[in-house]
This record gives sequence, structure tokens and C-alpha cells, in this order.
Amino acid sequence: MHSLWKFGAVAALGLATALSAQPAAAAMDYKDKRITILIGYGFGGTYGKYSRLFAEHLAKHIEGSPEVIVQSMPGAGGIKANNYAYNVMPRDGYHLLTLPDTAVIVQLLRPNKVKYDAREYRSLGSSNQTNTVLVVRSDTGIRSIQDTYDKKVIFGHTGPGSTAFLIPSTAQALLGAKIELIGGYKGSSKTILAVEQGEVQGAAYNWLAWNSKVPQWFEGDEPFARPILQNGLWRDPDLPKDVPMLSELVKGDDRKIADFMATLGVIGRGLVLPPGTPKEALDTLRPAFEAMVKDPDYKKDVEKRRLRVLYTPGEEVEKAIDNAVDNAPEAVVERAQEMIFGKGQS
Repeated sequence: MHSLWKFGAVAALGLATALSAQPAAAAMDYKDKRITILIGYGFGGTYGKYSRLFAEHLAKHIEGSPEVIVQSMPGAGGIKANNYAYNVMPRDGYHLLTLPDTAVIVQLLRPNKVKYDAREYRSLGSSNQTNTVLVVRSDTGIRSIQDTYDKKVIFGHTGPGSTAFLIPSTAQALLGAKIELIGGYKGSSKTILAVEQGEVQGAAYNWLAWNSKVPQWFEGDEPFARPILQNGLWRDPDLPKDVPMLSELVKGDDRKIADFMATLGVIGRGLVLPPGTPKEALDTLRPAFEAMVKDPDYKKDVEKRRLRVLYTPGEEVEKAIDNAVDNAPEAVVERAQEMIFGKGQS
């Protein structure tokens, strides 16, 4: 059964806020309406946190101040919700998806498992971009990714469509890291709890997930856990300088695969409309999303949750998705498929 998190936008907004807000020009009628945001994970992770923030702040930038709710549909590392949004979700302008950052990579690597084309979504924009970071408990004796070349470590993940599966699998294939993967966890919070309780020894999530949930793990000379590898288009400024990028440790054709896997960070945490949604909805919601991420009240609440704002306009998100899907070298995709999932398992 789907779980819901609800925010009554009208009731929560005071008169002063209503007067100071600058709603986008209304191309659709959102008065007395409900907007539903779908996420493919549990509520405890950064998908849940950002989506709740969207629910709390987006309405005041839409004329009519609709009610906004967040719906959770976990499964297969976000693939279940993505397939649902593309094929079943109403195209009425009142239903949105927080697009998984792995959507493009999974579409290319697992064409037989997905039932969507990320190029056909219409993006409102992204509120953040972030790297995936491999973190390992210190009591494993592992201090760097190089230590995993000789010593096995057990990682938890949420499904084959998640960064928690894809990036450790890539590290296995490209670096020879001895990482054993155990799936079935319902979101990053459950996986991180499993690391804390010793069910598994590590996991791979974006740095904001780690830093917002368990910042105490990384404190002191003998921390509970350590980041050992990051994957993305650039180094995360909040990580120690000795945490290498995957792309820095490989070369040649392996570097092409590392660069291909790094594209997931561009999608970040944002909202999309399913294909076939009226253009009037996009014309209303895209400016509202931009106004929201630039709103000081939104930024303040983001910081309270130990998150951050690295805004990418919807047009740029769509361009990045189109470019990644249309220009990914076939040979690179095929090699990545075979290395991560095994021959014939895409």
C-alpha cells in the first residue's frame, strides 16, 4: 500500500507570506486543487526530504495555492515508480515525479526492464546535483578504495536501478574492488541503519544523504565510517581531498564508462511532468519551481535539513537527458551492461 505525506499548503501559509509571495502567471487553474508528487523511495532519504520541501514551498508560488502531497512507491531502486509515472500517472498537470537520478543510466543499461523514455518527461528543474559516495565502516580496517582490492566488504542497496547498486558494481568491474552486494532495503535510511547495526559494512549514496542523516559518523580521528570513493562530474566540495573520483582511477575505455556513469548527478533532485501533460501546466509550474528554489525561505529550510541548493533550470535538465541518451556510445553502453549486470541480463 502506498504511503502518503501531506502538507496543507493553504492552512500553513500565513497572511504575511501570502502577501509577500510572487506567484507565477497562472496558465492553469490550481485553486482548490491537489498536486501529487511521486517518489520511488521511502521518505527518509534525500528524495523524501527534497520532495517534502517542494510540497511545503511550491504552492505559494502557484496562483490558487493548491494542496500538495507526496506519495511513496518504492521498488527496484526507483524503476517501479518511474515506469508507473510514464505509463499510468494522470497527464492532468496535477501529478509529478521526482525523477530518479539514475533514470538515464538505467534506461540505457536495462532496456528490457524499463518502460519509459526519460527524454519525454518535461522537467520543472532540479534543486540539487550531487555525487554518489561509497562509505565503509572503519572497523572493517578499510581506509581507502585501494584496500577493497584485497579485502572483501559487504554493501547494502535498494535495487538494481539505484546508485547504491550501480556505482559499487562499477567499482567492482573497473577497479577490481571486492564488494559483495545485498539488496532489498527500502530506501537509503533503511540501508544506512543496516550499516549502523552491522548487517552490512557499507553503502553508496549521495553525500547529502550521509551528511544529513549521520554526520557524526565522520567526526574525530577515529570516525565510525569513512568515504572512500566518489562518482560524479566534479569533486564534491564537502568531501575530504583524499576521496578520489572513480574517473581519476581509470583510463582508456574504462574512463569512458566512468564518465558515462557520472551523468546521473546532473538530474539531481527535481520534478518532472509525465509525457502528454498539457503545456499550460509546464508554463505554470516551471516558473513556480524556479521562484521556489530562489526563495530565501526555501533556502533556509533546505539548510536546516543539512541539504543544499544547486539549481539547474528545467530546460538544461532536459538537454542533459537528451544528450546522454542520444550520444552514449553503443560500445560503451554494451560493455557497461555486461560488466554490471552480466551478459544477456539487461
